Amino acid sequence: MEFVFETVIAGNHLDVFGHVNNANYLELYEEARWDFIEKNGFGLERIKRDKVGPVILDINITFKAELLNRDKVKIISHPGEMKNKLIMALHQKIVKEDGTVASFLMMHIGLFDLEKRKLIPPTKDWFKAIGIA
Repeated sequence: MEFVFETVIAGNHLDVFGHVNNANYLELYEEARWDFIEKNGFGLERIKRDKVGPVILDINITFKAELLNRDKVKIISHPGEMKNKLIMALHQKIVKEDGTVASFLMMHIGLFDLEKRKLIPPTKDWFKAIGIA
């Protein structure tokens, strides 16, 4: 399943060069991820209650085109393949209004037990939250 999050680039996203700073790409991507997992029943309240939540294990961003102030963008997210029984890929990209891909991201994520302090196998509810089930 694919998730689409729409937003507008704001002045606080910009650096001295007048385009989105690399660290702010991470914030934009994270905002999109929280949007779809919350809408699919795995938000912060659920994580606090169950003491299980997603963690990022590695992340790779490729920058393709500048994002400028007031650009309207879509952040498109979709799950990828399972690397093993605990770790899976998640793919995201930022697309400008004219269809130009500004950047794309690939990360590996896992489901983390906050009490045991270790990765656990993905649950049915987690798969549903990220669009697999």
